[in-house]
Amino acid sequence: MVLSRTILGLIIVSVVGFAAQPGSAANDATSARAELGKRLFYDERLSGDVNFACATCHQPDKAFTDGKALSAAYTGAAHFRNTPTLANVGRRAAWMHDGRLGTNLNDVVRGMITETYLMNMDMRLMQERLKQDPVYVKMFRAAGLGEPSNGGARNALAVFLGTIVSRGAPVDTGALSAAARRGHALFQGRAGCAACHSGARFTDDKPHNTGVPDNPEIWADPRRHSAFVTYAKFMGIENYMGLREDPGAYVRTHRPETRRSFLTPTLRELKWTAPYMHNGVFRSLEEVVDFYDAGGGDDPLKDPRLKPLELTAEEKADLLAFLDAVSGETFDADAFVWRADDYDYAPVPNWRKAPN
Repeated sequence: MVLSRTILGLIIVSVVGFAAQPGSAANDATSARAELGKRLFYDERLSGDVNFACATCHQPDKAFTDGKALSAAYTGAAHFRNTPTLANVGRRAAWMHDGRLGTNLNDVVRGMITETYLMNMDMRLMQERLKQDPVYVKMFRAAGLGEPSNGGARNALAVFLGTIVSRGAPVDTGALSAAARRGHALFQGRAGCAACHSGARFTDDKPHNTGVPDNPEIWADPRRHSAFVTYAKFMGIENYMGLREDPGAYVRTHRPETRRSFLTPTLRELKWTAPYMHNGVFRSLEEVVDFYDAGGGDDPLKDPRLKPLELTAEEKADLLAFLDAVSGETFDADAFVWRADDYDYAPVPNWRKAPN
């Protein structure tokens, strides 16, 4: 949230149906390719030790987050960041809290599956696992992808992810309470939130430093620190063994002024996605509002537009009512969840002689 009166006239947060906005994912969740992607999303065999699925961290009842401050990771490791929501992920142009992945969703899927501290999968092995499952053999063929392959799997997962679109939020239907309408005006006006939380997804997709405090758990837990070191070394961060802060967008730019900057998170589905911030340091939206009411955190590189707001208790309540209104229906629905328990299958007789 940023205070900037000079641009308020240019900021309009539209109260319209989100799913109808230009660029919405057009793929139907019942299509063959999306159905294949949905089954893959919940399949633990996509991880090296078959103990970790995409859905391990991205759970539908939590708007595809996990309810933890810092997410889980591959066996023997732990993550150093909060799990972001996948709501409307098909509309993004950059991914991860630091924005380091920005080519396309297919490449993001590949990165998540192969990263050592995430799913740690060799995609050649994944392809062979898929080929041995008769359900996948049929589903790949029905999806027009031929025999099971890692490229086809990535494609199907990207299609499924594109179906995860927010639905039924009061901000889209116009069913805002009086408090939410006051909060909406505050959001656009004196609080200045819309300076960064703009557009249909309520994000400008740009990195900003708001002074979010570090989460000391990252360096206190050797498993999390190990994953952080792996990441920082790969991204070319100097002094990564002695570093005790998350560099954020600096991994992309290597410009000092971008240290501790993180992409503006979407505000969609907020009521399902606590804890908040890239490192989960705030447990509730009340804490988040208090943080920005105080003008953000203490950081020499903090965005200069952040100033204390001095909101009243009533204004905070109105703002929270509006933030609640940008959340819609749960994703714990058949369109987004693979309900069948069909991941076990009988071994192929004489498999050494069976055609591949």
